[in-house]
Amino acid sequence: MSIDLKQLRYFLAVAEEKSFSRAAERLHISQPPLSQQIMKLESELGVRLFTRTTRSFELTVAGKALMTEAAELLAKMRMTIDTIRQIDRGEVGRLRVGIVGSAMWGPIPALLERFQSQYPRVTWTIHELGPNDQWEALRARQIDVGFWREPRIEPDVLKQAGLRQDLCFRENVCVAINEKHPLARQEAIELIDIAHEPMLTLHLDQSAEPRYLIQCCVNAGFQPTIFQEAAEPQTLLAMVGAGLGVALLPQTTSRIGWPGVRFLPIRTNPPSANLYITYPVEGDAPVVRAFLNILFPEQKEADEAKEATAGAPGPLTGA
Repeated sequence: MSIDLKQLRYFLAVAEEKSFSRAAERLHISQPPLSQQIMKLESELGVRLFTRTTRSFELTVAGKALMTEAAELLAKMRMTIDTIRQIDRGEVGRLRVGIVGSAMWGPIPALLERFQSQYPRVTWTIHELGPNDQWEALRARQIDVGFWREPRIEPDVLKQAGLRQDLCFRENVCVAINEKHPLARQEAIELIDIAHEPMLTLHLDQSAEPRYLIQCCVNAGFQPTIFQEAAEPQTLLAMVGAGLGVALLPQTTSRIGWPGVRFLPIRTNPPSANLYITYPVEGDAPVVRAFLNILFPEQKEADEAKEATAGAPGPLTGA
């Protein structure tokens, strides 16, 4: 048996119009090919779909049943095609986003709101993980994109892992210091001003970021004395508020207004707290592509312009 969707569409048109001529006009074809397709459909099914007389024709019981089934099948097919196209455009699906905790104090919530607004049928989830855990989760395809801070991964390492990393938000590090500390009266300080202060830092063995910050201190002329390590920035801030030491944190951390803590900019060569997005190179997941279009709208516009140029006709040449 070989029945195609075109035959069902032709049959449905005849059944709804109750006229071969009107159905042919609706389908923009002549009547003979339409009649041939209906006869072929009846032959394939082995049943009569219409009873014909000299004055009229009516659907048979089998024809009425097929009309209902064909209408549902064609509607389902249209929905399926529409859904597949939406999936290809990244409008339907799932996005798993890895983040470091401090990223949620910056522009990430606004980014997610824009993505939710433009792609409401995409289900996304947040996975708060350190950079090392995000790296492993990306390689295991347990998350789709990951956000973490400096230092940037070396290109050869990214290539070997099948990942790509792009800078998405620029930011500097500031000094979190107890509000009663003498330095807290200043508007900004030099990094070396905290050379003799107890340093509070994220766990040095859980990501490269705290080790990068320690190296920035060394570059500024001092080896910091690590007093305590913690897993979360909030823990560091709690200790700073209690007067237990100072911490180097992204400037957006100041948005949370932690009690007893002042956030001081660093005047000269402040360490970077830039935020990067990392994602797989292969696969070209439509949902990831859609997310990147929200994150980098200028790149989307450039790609669309490039595609338009590539598809435009070339200059005419004459003999």
